[in-house]
Amino acid sequence: KLALSAYSIIVVSGLFCLAPAVAMDDHKVLTPNEVQWSPGPASIPKGAQSAAIYGDASKEGLFALRLKMPKGYHIPPHTHPKPEVVTILSGTLRLGEGASADQSKTKVLPAGSFFAMSPGMQHYIYADEETVLQLNSNGRGDSPTSTRKTILGRCSKP
Repeated sequence: KLALSAYSIIVVSGLFCLAPAVAMDDHKVLTPNEVQWSPGPASIPKGAQSAAIYGDASKEGLFALRLKMPKGYHIPPHTHPKPEVVTILSGTLRLGEGASADQSKTKVLPAGSFFAMSPGMQHYIYADEETVLQLNSNGRGDSPTSTRKTILGRCSKP
């Protein structure tokens, strides 16, 4: 009984400590038809559309953003200051790593694929067909005096 009680206290204490970390400003549920697309940010090549699903990429805190890219779309090599977690929702994306974009050195990622990038990892993408991805990360929280060139509100070109 003593071991069980100690275990229960640890579990309850752990859940209590986790509550503030998972508490969010808003509870949000969206169906695909409710996603509101707008032109992609000026920091990426023209032609893409974006939809802020949750949070704000320009502010500190969690956010989810969808990016819809037309066939043949390309984002050149760039980095992110925070971890980036991406799921390909539809279409086919090619992901490459490094400072030089080379389509022959990319990995083909069909719908349902996932990748995660560490901060500072140089990478680039190509869309083989209309492709939608969901990007999850933490907002940049940069100082207002930052001169970094941003992509999706928080990435930098090397």
